[in-house]
Amino acid sequence: MKSRKHEFGRHYLVEFTGCDPEPLARVEVLRPLFLQAARDSGATILGSHFHQFEPQGVSAMIFIAESHFSIHTWPQDGYAAFDVLTCGTMFPERAIDFLKQGLLARKAEVSVMSRGFDE
Repeated sequence: MKSRKHEFGRHYLVEFTGCDPEPLARVEVLRPLFLQAARDSGATILGSHFHQFEPQGVSAMIFIAESHFSIHTWPQDGYAAFDVLTCGTMFPERAIDFLKQGLLARKAEVSVMSRGFDE
């Protein structure tokens, strides 16, 4: 008998490279971009947390009803690691496109993984 995948959701892992260091460096610049990306995806935002590193760099989480968004930045390298796990009806691709534009990234390398198990 062939097994079936019991899928809970999809996990998007994104590497943004060639970014403008300015939005990656400070919470006050990244926060509105990151929250808007979540809104653009159709996610239901429950809460968020942003941490400012010194002298620069940000780690942030947005807790959504569908699961989460996270981002970690390295402004000195023009790099941001972003992920979104969704188990609901939303459009992560919209968030990825919005962040690519907002971070002025030259490239967004996206991997998508099915989350669940084989029955």
